[in-house]
Amino acid sequence: MTLKEQQDAQVAMDTDLSSASKLAFPLLAVVQATLIFTIVMIGIPLPDIGREFGLQASDLLLVSTAYGLPFSGLLLFGGRLTDRFGGLKLFTVGLCVFGLASAVAAFSTHFNMMVAMRFLQGVGAALTAPAAVAVLRTLFPDPSAFMRAMATWGGVSVLGGGVGFLASGVVTTWVSWRWMFVVPVIIAIIGLMAVKWVLPKDEDSQTVKHKIGLDPLGALLATLGISIGSYGLIASGELGWSTPVVFVPVLVGLCLIALFLVAERRVNDPLLPKGFIGEPNRIVGLVGILLAAASMGLVTFLLSLFLQIQQNWTPLETAGAFVPYTLTLLIMNQAASRIVGRLGALKVTISGLVIGAVGLSLLAGIHQEVTYVSGLLPGIVILTLGTSLMFSGSAVLSTMNVPQHQAGLAGGVMNTSMELGPTFGLASLMVITGIASDVVGGYSLAFATAAGIYVAAALLAWLITRRRYQSTVQTASEQSG
Repeated sequence: MTLKEQQDAQVAMDTDLSSASKLAFPLLAVVQATLIFTIVMIGIPLPDIGREFGLQASDLLLVSTAYGLPFSGLLLFGGRLTDRFGGLKLFTVGLCVFGLASAVAAFSTHFNMMVAMRFLQGVGAALTAPAAVAVLRTLFPDPSAFMRAMATWGGVSVLGGGVGFLASGVVTTWVSWRWMFVVPVIIAIIGLMAVKWVLPKDEDSQTVKHKIGLDPLGALLATLGISIGSYGLIASGELGWSTPVVFVPVLVGLCLIALFLVAERRVNDPLLPKGFIGEPNRIVGLVGILLAAASMGLVTFLLSLFLQIQQNWTPLETAGAFVPYTLTLLIMNQAASRIVGRLGALKVTISGLVIGAVGLSLLAGIHQEVTYVSGLLPGIVILTLGTSLMFSGSAVLSTMNVPQHQAGLAGGVMNTSMELGPTFGLASLMVITGIASDVVGGYSLAFATAAGIYVAAALLAWLITRRRYQSTVQTASEQSG
């Protein structure tokens, strides 16, 4: 393709994206951001919730994980339901469950009620997230325009987490934690209104409806395996790996996932079709999303502990420390689609890994007397630049060449990777923090290890895709010969 043809295609995609997305795309993006916002919104007010309900540490862990466990565990099945019944229908059902659970959670009178409503929020989110991707695919039927939209979509999710973290600090300081649930309620209502008046109808799509099976056994094994295993990983941060509460769920989860993989080979219409994840671009994209989510979860968690415990910052001051993080995400999100369009999703993802490694290396210099402006801020900003590029490029790679009838599956797999990132990353790297002789030294070691993982992932991504490129060239040469 000549330079002029590339420029014409770029203009055409920009026009398609801007004309089709005047209202529908921003609404879908806000819903997606809110699903991630809801994960982190009780992080800072968790101690207040514990005091109000008289909770122990184990109870707080359950409150914290009650949303994320069903969210991550049900995403694959949510994707299958979307592909079977249509994106708009599942989007509607998911938002209804999500919004109602959020409203009831705001008025929780005891611990069990709070956990139950957070669990239902997660169920609603697991239906909504893959359905939103399917609706997005209908909104942008042209593959190139859809990829441009996904480049922006990738940054939307992490932006929701950043805003949730800031909002939780403000709300905890000035009002009550219960007001945090107003946001998901309002967004759910707006999303449901958009279903009626703004979003494209499923039947308007020109694609053929594929009647696929639901694979209930695969759905059950995947949901239980991911959810139970994730609970064990999360509990490891509080209880350590030597307790049965940690290693038993992890082992059970691994066994269930292994059974899921075996069972998928024996059904005609598996929940996860053979070869879907094995495509090289998709592997790079899913790993990129997992690492980006893991690193940002690690940074917000460790720096929050450091600032509040080691530096005696208030919750509001701690939230304010992440304002540059959120502003950087906002700026990068505006530029993401153009950057991916110019450089390509793969180059953007690899560049993001390298830039992110630099940011993590700077944060690895953390010590007891470090100052925020000169010691922490540069690393936060550079890491945010890198992870923003990773999310944008990886979202495109994860959904590349996906037909309409598998859009829900692609959304489910992509969001599963995003949800597992912080869980897997924190569990793994928190083990490393225990090796150091002091707490802050452990933080430094965790950041340094994460930087090394980023570099290794960038190199692996380059090797995987280069090998595929060489194989393609060789095949073309043999065919022409």
